[in-house]
Amino acid sequence: MIPALEAIFGNRTAAAVLLFLENYEAGYASSIAKTYGIPVSVVQDQLRKLEAAGVLVSRTVGRTRVFEFNPRSPTARRLREFLGAELKALPNEITKDYFRERQRPRRTGKTLERARK
Repeated sequence: MIPALEAIFGNRTAAAVLLFLENYEAGYASSIAKTYGIPVSVVQDQLRKLEAAGVLVSRTVGRTRVFEFNPRSPTARRLREFLGAELKALPNEITKDYFRERQRPRRTGKTLERARK
């Protein structure tokens, strides 16, 4: 990931979780863990900490707990501004590897243009 963000947020998992949620707007533990190759339990712990601090909120969708930034938190709003700027400044290779995964189903009959690594 990015050493400066890891230092600012205290660890790799916190930086990964926050960047993922800023990029995709919502996410769940196993998806975040799979994207970055981090154990699910570690991601779950970080999500719980951020939710307890009021930065994130969660809701249950089926059997999955989905997290997103707390829209009522002024801290979360300022944090999102910072994270948005950091996402725009990321090198292309990092953006391709971590922040371009398709989040919704492909239209029926649409051809796959490029296979992912």
